[in-house]
Amino acid sequence: MNHDVERVLLTEDEVREGVKKAAAWLDEQYKDCKAPPLAISVLKGSVIFFCDLVRAMQTPVQMDFMTVSSYGSSSESSGIPKIVMDLAAPVEGRDVLLVEDIVDSGYTLVKMRALLEGRGAKSFTVVTLLDKPARRKVDVKADYTCFEVGDEFIVGYGLDYAQQYRNLPYIGVLKRSVYEK
Repeated sequence: MNHDVERVLLTEDEVREGVKKAAAWLDEQYKDCKAPPLAISVLKGSVIFFCDLVRAMQTPVQMDFMTVSSYGSSSESSGIPKIVMDLAAPVEGRDVLLVEDIVDSGYTLVKMRALLEGRGAKSFTVVTLLDKPARRKVDVKADYTCFEVGDEFIVGYGLDYAQQYRNLPYIGVLKRSVYEK
Protein backbone atom coordinates (compact mmCIF):
# COMPACT_ATOMS: atom_id res chain seq x y z
CA MET A 1 0.00 0.00 0.00
CA ASN A 2 1.20 3.52 -0.81
CA HIS A 3 2.27 5.40 2.34
CA ASP A 4 -0.15 8.27 1.52
CA VAL A 5 -3.15 5.92 1.53
CA GLU A 6 -4.95 5.61 4.87
CA ARG A 7 -6.67 2.35 3.92
CA VAL A 8 -7.71 0.23 0.97
CA LEU A 9 -11.39 0.74 0.18
CA LEU A 10 -11.68 -1.70 -2.75
CA THR A 11 -9.08 -4.33 -3.49
CA GLU A 12 -7.78 -5.09 -6.96
CA ASP A 13 -9.90 -8.27 -7.02
CA GLU A 14 -13.06 -6.42 -5.94
CA VAL A 15 -12.54 -3.82 -8.66
CA ARG A 16 -11.95 -6.54 -11.28
CA GLU A 17 -15.20 -8.28 -10.28
CA GLY A 18 -17.12 -4.98 -10.47
CA VAL A 19 -15.78 -4.37 -13.97
CA LYS A 20 -16.89 -7.86 -15.12
CA LYS A 21 -20.41 -7.26 -13.80
CA ALA A 22 -20.62 -3.86 -15.53
CA ALA A 23 -19.45 -5.41 -18.83
CA ALA A 24 -22.09 -8.16 -18.58
CA TRP A 25 -24.78 -5.55 -17.87
CA LEU A 26 -23.68 -3.51 -20.91
CA ASP A 27 -23.63 -6.58 -23.15
CA GLU A 28 -27.26 -7.19 -22.18
CA GLN A 29 -28.18 -3.53 -22.84
CA TYR A 30 -26.59 -3.52 -26.29
CA LYS A 31 -27.49 -7.06 -27.41
CA ASP A 32 -29.93 -5.80 -30.08
CA CYS A 33 -27.86 -2.87 -31.37
CA LYS A 34 -27.28 -2.94 -35.12
CA ALA A 35 -24.18 -0.74 -34.98
CA PRO A 36 -21.40 -0.67 -32.39
CA PRO A 37 -22.05 1.89 -29.67
CA LEU A 38 -19.66 4.79 -29.27
CA ALA A 39 -17.90 4.26 -25.93
CA ILE A 40 -16.47 7.49 -24.52
CA SER A 41 -13.87 7.69 -21.78
CA VAL A 42 -13.74 10.88 -19.77
CA LEU A 43 -10.01 11.38 -19.37
CA LYS A 44 -7.96 11.01 -17.37
CA GLY A 45 -9.70 9.41 -14.42
CA SER A 46 -11.76 6.81 -16.24
CA VAL A 47 -9.13 5.53 -18.69
CA ILE A 48 -8.04 2.48 -16.67
CA PHE A 49 -11.64 1.50 -15.91
CA PHE A 50 -12.63 2.23 -19.51
CA CYS A 51 -9.94 -0.01 -21.01
CA ASP A 52 -10.70 -2.88 -18.64
CA LEU A 53 -14.44 -2.46 -19.22
CA VAL A 54 -14.42 -2.50 -23.03
CA ARG A 55 -12.01 -5.46 -23.04
CA ALA A 56 -14.41 -7.38 -20.78
CA MET A 57 -17.39 -6.65 -23.04
CA GLN A 58 -18.48 -9.05 -25.78
CA THR A 59 -20.22 -6.22 -27.65
CA PRO A 60 -18.07 -4.50 -30.29
CA VAL A 61 -17.64 -0.79 -29.56
CA GLN A 62 -16.04 2.22 -31.17
CA MET A 63 -13.87 4.11 -28.68
CA ASP A 64 -13.30 7.83 -28.29
CA PHE A 65 -12.01 10.14 -25.58
CA MET A 66 -12.81 13.51 -24.02
CA THR A 67 -11.08 15.52 -21.36
CA VAL A 68 -13.39 17.38 -19.01
CA SER A 69 -12.01 19.14 -15.98
CA SER A 70 -13.62 20.66 -12.92
CA TYR A 71 -10.97 19.95 -10.29
CA GLY A 72 -7.51 21.00 -11.50
CA SER A 73 -5.14 20.31 -8.61
CA SER A 74 -7.79 20.93 -5.97
CA SER A 75 -9.66 18.41 -3.87
CA GLU A 76 -12.96 20.27 -4.45
CA SER A 77 -14.90 20.57 -7.70
CA SER A 78 -15.16 24.08 -9.14
CA GLY A 79 -18.73 23.23 -10.17
CA ILE A 80 -17.95 24.43 -13.69
CA PRO A 81 -16.89 21.53 -15.93
CA LYS A 82 -14.72 22.62 -18.83
CA ILE A 83 -14.18 20.59 -22.01
CA VAL A 84 -10.44 20.53 -22.54
CA MET A 85 -10.38 17.97 -25.39
CA ASP A 86 -13.43 17.12 -27.49
CA LEU A 87 -14.41 13.93 -29.33
CA ALA A 88 -13.11 13.03 -32.77
CA ALA A 89 -16.15 10.88 -33.68
CA PRO A 90 -19.62 12.27 -34.41
CA VAL A 91 -22.39 11.15 -32.04
CA GLU A 92 -25.44 11.94 -34.17
CA GLY A 93 -27.68 8.90 -34.45
CA ARG A 94 -25.36 6.77 -32.31
CA ASP A 95 -25.87 4.80 -29.14
CA VAL A 96 -23.46 6.53 -26.77
CA LEU A 97 -21.86 4.92 -23.73
CA LEU A 98 -20.23 7.40 -21.38
CA VAL A 99 -17.74 5.78 -18.99
CA GLU A 100 -16.99 7.79 -15.85
CA ASP A 101 -14.59 7.12 -13.00
CA ILE A 102 -16.78 8.75 -10.35
CA VAL A 103 -20.03 10.67 -10.11
CA ASP A 104 -19.45 13.18 -7.36
CA SER A 105 -21.17 16.58 -7.53
CA GLY A 106 -22.91 15.53 -10.75
CA TYR A 107 -22.03 18.71 -12.62
CA THR A 108 -19.81 16.96 -15.17
CA LEU A 109 -22.40 14.29 -15.90
CA VAL A 110 -25.15 16.90 -16.40
CA LYS A 111 -22.94 18.85 -18.81
CA MET A 112 -21.89 15.72 -20.71
CA ARG A 113 -25.48 14.47 -21.05
CA ALA A 114 -26.69 17.85 -22.37
CA LEU A 115 -23.75 18.12 -24.76
CA LEU A 116 -24.03 14.63 -26.25
CA GLU A 117 -27.82 14.57 -26.42
CA GLY A 118 -27.63 18.03 -28.03
CA ARG A 119 -25.35 16.56 -30.68
CA GLY A 120 -28.05 14.06 -31.57
CA ALA A 121 -27.09 10.88 -29.70
CA LYS A 122 -29.71 8.18 -30.33
CA SER A 123 -29.33 6.86 -26.78
CA PHE A 124 -27.18 7.83 -23.83
CA THR A 125 -25.99 5.34 -21.21
CA VAL A 126 -23.70 6.16 -18.31
CA VAL A 127 -21.59 3.61 -16.46
CA THR A 128 -19.52 4.76 -13.54
CA LEU A 129 -16.98 2.91 -11.48
CA LEU A 130 -17.88 4.86 -8.34
CA ASP A 131 -20.82 6.88 -7.11
CA LYS A 132 -20.49 9.31 -4.22
CA PRO A 133 -24.09 10.41 -3.55
CA ALA A 134 -23.19 12.32 -0.37
CA ARG A 135 -21.46 14.94 -2.55
CA ARG A 136 -24.23 15.33 -5.14
CA LYS A 137 -25.15 18.93 -5.97
CA VAL A 138 -27.55 18.17 -8.84
CA ASP A 139 -30.16 15.46 -9.35
CA VAL A 140 -28.39 13.01 -11.65
CA LYS A 141 -27.22 9.42 -11.52
CA ALA A 142 -25.53 6.85 -13.70
CA ASP A 143 -27.44 4.05 -15.38
CA TYR A 144 -25.03 1.54 -13.83
CA THR A 145 -22.74 1.98 -10.83
CA CYS A 146 -20.09 -0.55 -9.89
CA PHE A 147 -19.59 0.70 -6.32
CA GLU A 148 -21.12 3.33 -4.06
CA VAL A 149 -18.61 5.07 -1.79
CA GLY A 150 -18.82 7.43 1.15
CA ASP A 151 -17.65 11.01 1.41
CA GLU A 152 -13.93 10.30 1.51
CA PHE A 153 -11.13 11.41 -0.78
CA ILE A 154 -10.29 8.35 -2.85
CA VAL A 155 -7.47 7.57 -5.24
CA GLY A 156 -6.19 4.70 -7.33
CA TYR A 157 -7.34 2.78 -10.40
CA GLY A 158 -7.31 6.00 -12.41
CA LEU A 159 -8.46 8.41 -9.70
CA ASP A 160 -5.94 11.01 -8.65
CA TYR A 161 -5.02 13.83 -6.40
CA ALA A 162 -2.87 16.45 -8.17
CA GLN A 163 -2.14 13.94 -10.97
CA GLN A 164 -0.73 11.34 -8.57
CA TYR A 165 -1.87 7.87 -7.41
CA ARG A 166 -3.70 6.96 -10.67
CA ASN A 167 -1.55 3.85 -11.14
CA LEU A 168 -2.47 2.21 -7.83
CA PRO A 169 -4.17 -1.15 -8.65
CA TYR A 170 -6.74 -0.70 -5.86
CA ILE A 171 -8.94 2.15 -4.65
CA GLY A 172 -7.85 3.69 -1.39
CA VAL A 173 -8.71 6.53 0.94
CA LEU A 174 -6.09 9.27 0.80
CA LYS A 175 -4.79 10.57 4.13
CA ARG A 176 -6.16 14.03 4.97
CA SER A 177 -2.66 15.25 5.70
CA VAL A 178 -1.82 14.83 1.99
CA TYR A 179 -4.57 17.05 0.54
CA GLU A 180 -5.04 19.50 3.43
CA LYS A 181 -1.47 20.81 3.27
